[in-house]
Amino acid sequence: MYKFAKRCFDILFAVLFLIVFSPVYLLTWIVIKIVSPGPAVYHARRVGLHGKVFTCYKFRSMRVDSGKVKLTTLQNDDRIFPFGSFIRKTKIDEMPQVVNILRGEMSVVGPRPEDEANASKIYVGDYRHILDVKPGLTSPASLYDYTHGEKYEDEEAYEREFVPQKLQLELYYVRHQSFGYDIMLVLKTAWLIILTACGKKEFELPKELAAEQ
Repeated sequence: MYKFAKRCFDILFAVLFLIVFSPVYLLTWIVIKIVSPGPAVYHARRVGLHGKVFTCYKFRSMRVDSGKVKLTTLQNDDRIFPFGSFIRKTKIDEMPQVVNILRGEMSVVGPRPEDEANASKIYVGDYRHILDVKPGLTSPASLYDYTHGEKYEDEEAYEREFVPQKLQLELYYVRHQSFGYDIMLVLKTAWLIILTACGKKEFELPKELAAEQ
């Protein structure tokens, strides 16, 4: 029953989102084409349900010559062009993924899909269970990364200190997923984006992280 309700919600959310925010899609596409040479939409190879690789769509926020894939985007990352920084801060860059939701490759809520290049060192041991559910637009881990992760300036420190916490949060979602929890995460995501856009920089640690420790 939960899976059926979740899929119905995914489809309804994606269709309404596309309709309501169609002007934002068009404006973002135009601005990216003007300010940064190259395609407006980035096609990323991501690992999804049961390890299946799929093409994940994002508005491009980095230069086309930004180099190899990294585990995260660090603070003051010079790969990002100015407008790209804005759409990342407001999560506009993730909006094309509603197409992935309509195609059944992603859900509104679920663990964030990892890049194919990094998957082999991420999904090991118990963390393989993260692949038991569809990846999503938002999750406890992605919100934690949004409010705390991009403050890191060193990739090694991020991988050593932050990635294990993110993976714990992804597992927490897999073990506690429910329709009520999904709705709460959607509302929390919208609220955190609003707060961040208004300039808030300090956020509390997620309660799920304490529950896993």
